[in-house]
Amino acid sequence: MKKWIILAITVVLALALLVTGCTGKSDDATTTTNDGTTATGDPIKVGANFELSGPVATYGQDSLRGFKMAIDEVNAAGGVLGGRKIEIIEKDNKSDPAEATAAAEALMTSSNVVVAVGPATSGNFRATIPVAMENQVPIISSSATADDDITVDAQGNVREFVFRTCFTDSFQGQIMANFAVDALKAKTAVIYADNASDYAKGLAANFRKGFEAKGGKIIDEQAYVAGDKDFNAVLTSLKGKDFDVIFVPGYYQEAGLIIKQARELGITAPILGADGFDSPELATIAGASNVNDVFFSNHYSELDESPETQAFIAMFKDKNNGESPNAFIAMGYDLGKYVVDAITRAGSDNPVEIAKALASTTKFTGVTGSFSVGEDHNVVKAAVVIELQNGEQVSAQRF
Repeated sequence: MKKWIILAITVVLALALLVTGCTGKSDDATTTTNDGTTATGDPIKVGANFELSGPVATYGQDSLRGFKMAIDEVNAAGGVLGGRKIEIIEKDNKSDPAEATAAAEALMTSSNVVVAVGPATSGNFRATIPVAMENQVPIISSSATADDDITVDAQGNVREFVFRTCFTDSFQGQIMANFAVDALKAKTAVIYADNASDYAKGLAANFRKGFEAKGGKIIDEQAYVAGDKDFNAVLTSLKGKDFDVIFVPGYYQEAGLIIKQARELGITAPILGADGFDSPELATIAGASNVNDVFFSNHYSELDESPETQAFIAMFKDKNNGESPNAFIAMGYDLGKYVVDAITRAGSDNPVEIAKALASTTKFTGVTGSFSVGEDHNVVKAAVVIELQNGEQVSAQRF
């Protein structure tokens, strides 16, 4: 009997050791992350809900490029929270609000991300807000500039889980009105806006308000719809009028065609826009030789001489065969560092704690400038007005 008892005990101990060896602790597992490195412990999952295809794909693609660059740097340096790496879960919202909502739902309920970045445009970002609020997962956009119904609801309540790191359309519209009057000495203006876009309508309203407040006169307002290709009829009607500048709030696809067709008709007045102009496709669509006396407000310029900006540009060029980073790449990079900063200060991967850290951010310094987060979860930062000649940036002024 004693031999059988000893044998049974031996078998039990062996099984116990086998189970222990198979399960172990989660911290002993290694995880491969986006940058190809391995880390000890479970990765921290961060969602990326961007326009990777569709009409405004360059915005989402470039935002994601910058974001991934920042996260790769952090992972290569050892990660966060004691060596945990950040894993990016990507979703393509196809430049469509319904797809953006579905992507947010998948990221928060299936992938269990602790924070999500994007979308890049205001309409798509707004579509993800109900999902973020319901699941209590913070979302952040680096380029959703619409004034209304983003970080604050219609009743004036601050949305606990909604943030952005860009200035608003009201700020951009006012900046371009100031620039038109103060820098270009404009007294009259035409507004030619996309009337299907909240982004464009907000910019147009604030440009009009700012321009008129400074003594300027809007002599005509015309509208187009995203997707339009032929603007010659409206531009021909404008050609016979006397005005100093044209303000074209909208995105680069239509703006590029408007610039091209305006210049081909002989309209030489300066053409003004906002950050929706910022795409390498603008000059491609318009033809570089037509992109003269074009000015737009933006969050960043490669002509900025600050040490942080120039170091970032040099690093990006080194990694991308001499390519210069545009504003969406730079904003995406700052977005990545902002997320990491909040996770680090939260000391946790709990979404509620991360949201609190995001809200309490002060004096964050990035490559697009410094900012603190206000009580309304918006940031106040300087804008840059960029001048294009022959499709190239030739000057940048801070306002």
